[in-house]
Amino acid sequence: MSTVSAHVAQTLARHIDHVFGVMGNGNAHFLDALERSTDVAFTAVRHEAGGVVAADAYHRAGGGLAAATATYGAGFTNTLTALAEAVQAHVPLLLVVGDEPTSGPRPWDVDQIALASAVGARTYTVGRADAAATTAIAVEHALSYRVPTVLAIPYDVARLDAGAVPEAPAPILPGPLEPTAFARAAIADLADTLARARRPLLLAGRGAWVSGAGDALGRLADATGALTATTALGRGIFPRAEFDLGVAGGFGAEGAMELVRAADVAVVFGAGLNPFTMRFGDLFAPGTRVVQVDISPAATHPHVGGFIRGDAAIVAAALADALEPSQPSGWRESVDLSAARARHRGEALAPDGRLDPRAVAARIGEALERHPSTRDRVVVSDGGHFIGWANMYWPVAAPDRMMMVGTAYQSIGLGFPSVPGAALARPESTVVLTTGDGGGLMALADLESAVRVAAGRGLAVVWNDAAYGAEVNLYGLQGLAREPMLIPEVDFAGLARSVGAEGVVVRALDDLRALDDWAARPASDRPFLLLDCRISGEVIAPYQQEIIRVNTPGR
Repeated sequence: MSTVSAHVAQTLARHIDHVFGVMGNGNAHFLDALERSTDVAFTAVRHEAGGVVAADAYHRAGGGLAAATATYGAGFTNTLTALAEAVQAHVPLLLVVGDEPTSGPRPWDVDQIALASAVGARTYTVGRADAAATTAIAVEHALSYRVPTVLAIPYDVARLDAGAVPEAPAPILPGPLEPTAFARAAIADLADTLARARRPLLLAGRGAWVSGAGDALGRLADATGALTATTALGRGIFPRAEFDLGVAGGFGAEGAMELVRAADVAVVFGAGLNPFTMRFGDLFAPGTRVVQVDISPAATHPHVGGFIRGDAAIVAAALADALEPSQPSGWRESVDLSAARARHRGEALAPDGRLDPRAVAARIGEALERHPSTRDRVVVSDGGHFIGWANMYWPVAAPDRMMMVGTAYQSIGLGFPSVPGAALARPESTVVLTTGDGGGLMALADLESAVRVAAGRGLAVVWNDAAYGAEVNLYGLQGLAREPMLIPEVDFAGLARSVGAEGVVVRALDDLRALDDWAARPASDRPFLLLDCRISGEVIAPYQQEIIRVNTPGR
């Protein structure tokens, strides 16, 4: 007998190779079919949100179409924050869930279609006669619109006999967005402007990486002599790091951001220009001509003076073709980039006697670069005040080697479940998690998942300041009561040891020798490593200082 659940599993198996989730009443038959009739691997996590997060990280790290599963009711509602993050981050993802029976809702059922819609995800519900076709349509929707899509299996339909699994048509996916005739004219005008620019700058984001624009952007940078910069999620896209200023915005070095403001022409590829990238309006000088290239319908920031709608790779290649006979500006060779990129490393200890997070981040970054086993790495970041430290002090090789799961929706608590997804997408790489104590406690259910899946090549850095640091820095300075913002100091190293990891409390920089010792051991002799870094809450990250500036009356 081939059930409805088997139709879903076998059709989905043509497009995925991994599913993450938690088994329950509503998805038990789907998981059984997945195990018995497909080659798709299933990795169990311990919280339904963790299943969606792991699938999200799997996609971002290069693992292909993401897939997660949860049961109906409470299992589904547990996924909503992670689902909202994936919607905001434009992650193509299939979430297979159980749902109320076709006979009508039971006392514990909720309107799952409405809940999914509320966070921006569309639901497709399978039936006995159309399960394979509906699954194929859901896959096409997720891939075409780069959005999470829910595939619901009603409880009383899941194990019905549906006959032989039919051949579902392959998804029809849109090709790259070709520039229109009007956009082609704008490209020609921009090429002329860049040819005359004295201080050109190219800024690229994750959208440029998704489009495969790296090589074309490298050609364009060479043709114009432009300095380059990226968003946090575009790091490493430009081929020539020696001319790259690093991350634009609050994560950037001050000297590098002064050079960005000196640009006379800035072209932005595949970046949404959110307030953090734009330094709340201060990234570019008022005289800079800013042109944005994106597939969005219109410019995404009021400081954009010209907009070209088109695929970043196609537009960058067209500009490079038009400019390669031209003489480069020579700007990038005329400035001291090493001085511009220099960062404040802080002191070993802050005035309160706890570790300066800048010194910790710099020391960890050096250790990660020093050892061959950690040089090939993927960095995954939870949300919180600490997010700047990895972006400021830890190099990454490409945009799919750095992911910030949670920041699109401004969530915290999605860090630990990101590790299994990234680890399985990149089985040859070390996975490094950066998380805070607040977010770490929220995600504690999947500390075990991270330790189990990434043993031998996974490590977590917990920035433990005994507080919700972002709230203390913003609202504490405004005089609001601090007690709700504080967290009793938690022994994360002890928690890690309880689930089989090696946990180290870091109170002095010399304690970080544990990372060197761990990295020098063979993978077969290394458990998951967690560094519980007891840092000062008095050191405020530069990007946080910008948030304080724009949100504090009178500043």
